[in-house]
Amino acid sequence: MTNSTYHFGVHLTIDGYGGNPEKLNDKELVLKCLTELPEKIETKIIGGPEVYFAQEGKSKDPGGWSGFVVIAESHISIHTFPKRCFVSADVYTCNAEGLDQALVTDYFKNAFDLADVEVNVIKRGTRYPSCNIDGA
Repeated sequence: MTNSTYHFGVHLTIDGYGGNPEKLNDKELVLKCLTELPEKIETKIIGGPEVYFAQEGKSKDPGGWSGFVVIAESHISIHTFPKRCFVSADVYTCNAEGLDQALVTDYFKNAFDLADVEVNVIKRGTRYPSCNIDGA
């Protein structure tokens, strides 16, 4: 039996355009976001945060900062591309009903001075069992 409204979690993706290149190239700011945001959305950090510099790759990847934090409810990741004034962020949590999507979107807009954002919401685990398979 499945319930169409029941799902495991929500995966919020934010693509930010026209950001401040200095902020997008600031390792400490990325780290701060990964440290602050979990508390703001009432989740618990269980690993990290970690931030790494990703060297220039293929033609569409001019390099930038990549960071993640593991939360008890899943994860948050940020990938910046300062030379393109672009950031890509994911917030995935099993706390689907409690995730304030506007708060998260505004947080990234303000953190990186984004001119525009593209937001997508994906329901995860739409057939996630409502009880343990062993009956417990």
